[in-house]
Amino acid sequence: MNRRDILLGALALGASATRVHANKDETMELDVSKRQWRELLNDDAAFRVLFKEGTERPWSSELNQEKRPGTYICKACFQPLFDAAMKYESGTGWPSFFDTLDGAVATKRDFKLILPRTEYHCARCGGHQGHVFDDGPEPTGKRYCNNGIALEFVPEGQALPALRQAA
Repeated sequence: MNRRDILLGALALGASATRVHANKDETMELDVSKRQWRELLNDDAAFRVLFKEGTERPWSSELNQEKRPGTYICKACFQPLFDAAMKYESGTGWPSFFDTLDGAVATKRDFKLILPRTEYHCARCGGHQGHVFDDGPEPTGKRYCNNGIALEFVPEGQALPALRQAA
């Protein structure tokens, strides 16, 4: 196998990968432009992670230390993504969860680091949350490695904010 075969194979994989969610995807519930998200978020770092598929520095999120019962929601549209009981300490430097709430996220293949990874987004707004790996604890064996800046935590007993609507 030569370099040309490897590159052609990678291109073929990339071409066959289905993109589940992007801001132009018809299956999303919200149709909000990136410009509108930038204004709504009023936070360049969160916008870069959520809508430019960036990554925050490890160990930089206050949510790594969050241990209270509650719900983790998408910072962009306020869709509930995780119950606090799904969170565990993975040692990676990012908030990690072994499962998601039903229908909360959608996945796509990511080839940015050449080797394929599974990226996940909020199923409602398409905001990038992180990557899912097969090295998590039981019962799922999954590790949803989330950018803390893409989440907000709502403690148990506090009302969840209303879902953001398209303008």
